[in-house]
Amino acid sequence: MNLIILLLPILAIVLMFRSQKKRQAQMQQMQTALEPGAGVRTIGGLYARVKAVNEETVELEIAPGVVSHFTKSAIAAVMDPADYDAIINGRPAEDEPVDTADAEIEPVAAEPLSFTKDDAAKGDAKAEAEGGAPASK
Repeated sequence: MNLIILLLPILAIVLMFRSQKKRQAQMQQMQTALEPGAGVRTIGGLYARVKAVNEETVELEIAPGVVSHFTKSAIAAVMDPADYDAIINGRPAEDEPVDTADAEIEPVAAEPLSFTKDDAAKGDAKAEAEGGAPASK
């Protein structure tokens, strides 16, 4: 029984280190696979295209003609071209378009706004008569 109590935490630690090494290997593989023209997402949530890959940095085009330098570790994901284009250019609506021409919109009766104490007292009296609570003062 004592042996199980000792081995359980050691096993948990070994599994945590193993999963962390797998994640690091995946990140290293992704960073070495970066190539110009690929769409990427940075750890800050910025979507950009790779313009050039250097030893430790990557040049990203964040807008047409605007290039910035990031470290390779700042790249969170390399995106599929279809997913990247859908995010950057917007996804088409999957549902049927809503026809607003058939919907009738009733105009709201506009009452003039007043900012005097006399008008506020009248509004309180009107609210009480309608069963509402008076405004706080």
